[in-house]
Amino acid sequence: MKVASPLVMLAMLTVSTQILAESAVKADAAKGQQIATQVCAGCHSADGNSVIPTNPILAGQHPEYTTKQLMNFKAQEGKPATRNSPIMGAMVAGLSPDDMKNIGAYYAQQTPKTTGAKDKSAAKLGEKVYRGGNIESNVPACASCHSPNGAGIPPVYPRIAGQHAEYTLAQLRAFRTESRANDANQVMHMIANHMTEKEMQAVSEFISGLR
Repeated sequence: MKVASPLVMLAMLTVSTQILAESAVKADAAKGQQIATQVCAGCHSADGNSVIPTNPILAGQHPEYTTKQLMNFKAQEGKPATRNSPIMGAMVAGLSPDDMKNIGAYYAQQTPKTTGAKDKSAAKLGEKVYRGGNIESNVPACASCHSPNGAGIPPVYPRIAGQHAEYTLAQLRAFRTESRANDANQVMHMIANHMTEKEMQAVSEFISGLR
């Protein structure tokens, strides 16, 4: 079976982006703060600036994206979760859709903190892939969806600037093996599948230094 290239798959997401944008609703960030303090702070810190490299920084993330991820972690009406994580599955088990929207709204208002790339040589290679992709291996530039500064394009494409390199690398690996497959049209699987391990490590390092 012929599979569309990552560049073609990116174009197919336009409709999905419009649908999510139109379905966005107002949320209560104050209520979200209460839930985040009780449920999320242990792993992601009270303001969403996780100090644990394997746990993502949520501060400044687009609210729709955070909400979608929370919903994906939760099994719905007898159907299994579309994003698998025993820990997150337990965390979201008692949350309603409104709770998740409120959490997304709260974290979106928080200011993300970044520490900068640790491996400068790797970050230099990562910058080339992030900004220009790899034409020979059909890898599109990360900046085309996540923007040149890593701010992302809401509501589909998340903010990734300053994200822990360890977390980003783990997600790229998960997308490649399809152990994470909750991305629209499996675009990230297609992209990660074309990347080398060295490229994934380098891009993850570069992203950690973006602001």
